[in-house]
Amino acid sequence: MARLRAGEGILRRKPIEHIEETEAGAGPGLERSLGLWQLTAIGVGGIIGAGIFTLAGTVANGTAGPAVVVSFLIAGVASAAAALSYAEFAGLIPKAGSAYTYGYAVLGEFAGWFIGWDLLLEYTAIVAVVAIGISGYFSFLVEDMGAELPKWMLGAPSTGDGHKVDLFAAVLCLLIAYLLTQGIRNAARFETFVVVLKVLVVLLVIGVGVFHIDTGNYHPFFPYGIGGAFTGAATVFFAVFGYDAMSTAAEESKDAARHMPKAIIYSLIISMVLYVAACLVLTGMQNYQDIDKESGFSTAFKSVGLSGLADVIAVGAIIGILTVMFTFMLGVTRVWFSMSRDGLLPRWFAKTHPTRHVPTRVTWIVGVASAVIAGFLPIAEAAELTNIGILLAFVVVCAAVIVLRYRRPDLPRSFRTPWMPVVPAVGIVASIWLITYLQWQTWVRFAVWFVIGVVIYFGYSYKRSELARGQSAAAAGAADDRS
Repeated sequence: MARLRAGEGILRRKPIEHIEETEAGAGPGLERSLGLWQLTAIGVGGIIGAGIFTLAGTVANGTAGPAVVVSFLIAGVASAAAALSYAEFAGLIPKAGSAYTYGYAVLGEFAGWFIGWDLLLEYTAIVAVVAIGISGYFSFLVEDMGAELPKWMLGAPSTGDGHKVDLFAAVLCLLIAYLLTQGIRNAARFETFVVVLKVLVVLLVIGVGVFHIDTGNYHPFFPYGIGGAFTGAATVFFAVFGYDAMSTAAEESKDAARHMPKAIIYSLIISMVLYVAACLVLTGMQNYQDIDKESGFSTAFKSVGLSGLADVIAVGAIIGILTVMFTFMLGVTRVWFSMSRDGLLPRWFAKTHPTRHVPTRVTWIVGVASAVIAGFLPIAEAAELTNIGILLAFVVVCAAVIVLRYRRPDLPRSFRTPWMPVVPAVGIVASIWLITYLQWQTWVRFAVWFVIGVVIYFGYSYKRSELARGQSAAAAGAADDRS
C-alpha cells in the first residue's frame, strides 16, 4: 500500500463544496431550529456578561483606571475586524465548528486541529471564569441581605481564609450543562428570554448611573499609562467576542448562510455600545481605586445610596451572566462534536441524543471540567487560560479569509468582508499585538496544552481522521489497479 507523505497529511483540507455531504454524524445529527434573532441573542448573550459585571471593575481597579473604556474600544476594534472575517466564513461554510472548521477547510488539517484543540481549553475556561464572576455577585447579594454563608464554600482555596471551593460557581457549570442537554430549541428560548432581561438591566444601570457621575473620578484618566490601557485590552478581550462561539451553532440555524453573518455583526454592535456606556458610568460613579473587583456595579450603586438598586443589579448580573456560560459551553461542545465527527478525536464523542439531537456526552464532560476549574481556581488564574487561544484563532480566521478570497474567488459568498485585505489584516495585527501584552504564565500554560495536543494529533488523529482514511483508501485502490 502506498504510504502518505507527511505533507499530504498535515496539509490536507476539507473540500468546501462537499462538506455537507461528508459530515454525517454518528447519530441523528443536529436540529436546525434557530432563527436570526435567536442567533443574535446567543451572540449578545456570549459577549455581554462578565465583561460588564465583573471584568470592567477588575481592570479599572488594578490595570487601566478610567481608561478601561479605551481598553474595551481597542479590544473592540480587533474583534470587529475578526467579526467581519467570521461573517464571511459563516455564510460560506455554515457548519458546526466555527474557526476549527474554517481553518481545516482553508489552511489544512493541522491548522484546524491546532485551533480546535485550543478552543476546547479556551471556551471551557471562559465558562469557569464567568461562573466565578456570578458567584461574586451571589455572595454580595447574600451578605447584603444579612445572611452569612460558610466560608469553605465561598471561593477557591487560595482566595481567602477558610475557603475550600467556590461551590456556587461549580454548581452553575453543571446546571448549564444540564440545560444544554435538553435540546437546542428549548435552550435557545431560555437564552433569548434571559438576554432580553440582561440588556434591560444594563440599560437600567446606564440610565440611572449617568445621574450619579462625578467627572472628577475621570482624573487621572490614564493612571497606569497608555500601556495600562493596552494591558487592559488584552485582559478584557474575551469580553468582546462571543459571536465566534455563536457561529459554532451554524448547523442548528434554519438559514445559516443568510442569518449567521447578520447575527455576528448585530451582536457585536449592540454589545460594544452597551460596553462603552457602562464603563463610563462605572468609572464616573466611583473612583477607580474604590471599585470592587468582583461586584463593581452593585458596590458603586451602594456607594451613592442606592442599595435597593444595587441588589437588583446583583440579581440581574447573576441571571444575565448565565447567558455567557450558555454561549461558550454551546461553543465548546460543538467544536468537540465537529472534531470527533471528522475523526480527529474518537467518534464516540460525536454521538448525539436520539430525540433531543444534541451531543450530550461532550456536554456533560465539559460541564464537569468547567465546574472543577471554577471551584478550585481563583478568577485571575482561570481568566489567564482564555485569551491567547482566542486571539490565535482570530489570527487564523483572518488569514484564512484572505487566502480563500484569492484562492477561490468563485465560491458563492452571502457576505463579503469589506476592504479586503485591509480589514482582516487589521484583525491579524491587532490580535498579535494584544498577545504580546499577556503574562508569561499564560504562554507557559498555552505551550503545555499545545504540546499535549501535538502528541494526541500525531499519536491518534493523524492516521484516524476521515481525510486520512479517504487518502489511504484511495492509495490502496490505486495500488490494486496497478497490480
